[in-house]
Amino acid sequence: MIGRLRKARRVDAEELNITAFMNLMVVLVPFLLITAVFTQMAVKQLNLPDNSESQPLDEERRSLTLFVREETLTLQDKSGSVRNWPRIGDRFPFDAVNTALAEIKNAAPGEDSITLMIEPGVPYQTVIAAMDAVHYLPAARDGILVDMFPRISVGEATPLEQAP
Repeated sequence: MIGRLRKARRVDAEELNITAFMNLMVVLVPFLLITAVFTQMAVKQLNLPDNSESQPLDEERRSLTLFVREETLTLQDKSGSVRNWPRIGDRFPFDAVNTALAEIKNAAPGEDSITLMIEPGVPYQTVIAAMDAVHYLPAARDGILVDMFPRISVGEATPLEQAP
């Protein structure tokens, strides 16, 4: 009886058959690599404000400022003139902003910086569209990318108070 227990306890360890798993991996890995979507990322150079207390700009250092709000786009230039573009449906008229900035660029070709003041709650896609609108001249639509205002600074705009 003791001999039977010893025989019952001794079980030969069988080798693990991984051939089917290896065949699956040989087919699956190349298939996944071929069908993977490779995303293309663009890097934008921005001048971000530091964490210190913001100081007002000197009048001579003040440049173009585009306020991106939930309902309107407002462009303010050095002379203090203001242009407004309301949102049309769910889109902003970035073509009109781009054209107005091209006129300003033609008048002052040495100017290459602009400040985007973005209101909290503005969608990220709108911010990127605004950056593209201020960065490139309208000729960029033909496939030629010409810098208009490549030095983009970003800040937070204080929300406008709604009239009662």
